[in-house]
Order: sequence, then structure tokens, then C-alpha cells
Amino acid sequence: MSTKISISPIYQTMLLSGVILLTSCQLISETPRAVSVIQAKSGSGIQGSMSFTQSGNNVNVTGTFSGLTPNSEHGIHIHENGDCSTLDASSAGGHYNPNSGKHGKHNNFSSHAGDMPNIKVDSNGNSNYSATLSHFSLVNEQNILGKSVVVHRNKDDYVTQPSGNSGERIGCGIIR
Repeated sequence: MSTKISISPIYQTMLLSGVILLTSCQLISETPRAVSVIQAKSGSGIQGSMSFTQSGNNVNVTGTFSGLTPNSEHGIHIHENGDCSTLDASSAGGHYNPNSGKHGKHNNFSSHAGDMPNIKVDSNGNSNYSATLSHFSLVNEQNILGKSVVVHRNKDDYVTQPSGNSGERIGCGIIR
């Protein structure tokens, strides 16, 4: 014998509204993320990977690198093209610079959007990288998806135009 349960129209509407609200929250809570696997360029031995996570108006950037010169620093930038096909990474183009700024320190809105803090390498040639940046995004304007990350041989001096005197490109990865 089956029992039929009757639910009032008001209660049905409340249940349906709750389901829609929960579904909407789940869709909204999906955080935009991207990754980049760094390929060795210009005869270097670098290996690395980076992740990018949108957090409000900021992007949290983390990475791990190996095969670098011990106790060194290296410039790292977002470049305008998502192309790492050439041996010297010249196919990545120049720094990502949608506002035509001058090269400079990261999080300075008059600088290139692609400017980032240097990579600091330990005594074993490894680095754990972390930065919170606000001048590019994974959504909306200044979106870096499909661009590339380029690691340079020398540290960025944050002054010299147009690339901080950071030298040849020793690593490149497309941001996906």
C-alpha cells in the first residue's frame, strides 16, 4: 500500500528556490585557475610549473622551479603571445603590456601588466615561488589565459627599458 504525501504550493516553491540557490552558489564558487608548465629554452636546464588562482581582484601565483643557478635571481614575466615554439622563446613576444606602460616593479599600475617579482633560487638550484598580483586577471580585462610565462637568465632590475636587463629567455610556458 502506498501513501501519497501532499506538499503545499508554498512549500514546493520554497524547496525549489532552495535548490536553485544551492546550485547557483556552487556555480559561483568555482574559482578561476590556470597552469603553465615551463619548458627549457636557450640551452638551459630549467624545469618548472606555475599555477594561477583568481582571488577577487588579485591573482595568487605559485610555482616550483629546478635546474637554475644556485643562489641566483631570475626575472619572470607574462609575455604577450602564448607561443613557446622557438628555441630562444622569442615567439612569446614582448612583455604583456595592454596599457602601454613602462617596465617596472610589479603591482605598479603604470608598469607592464606582465611584470612580476624575481624568482629567488636556493643553494640547490631550486625555487618555490609565490606572489599575489593585481595587475592582470584570469577573467575579464587584462586576462592572461593563452599568454606565456617567460623566465630570464638574469634578475630583473625593474628599471631598464623595456625588459629590466634580465637577459636571454631560459624558460617558457603557455598559461592554460
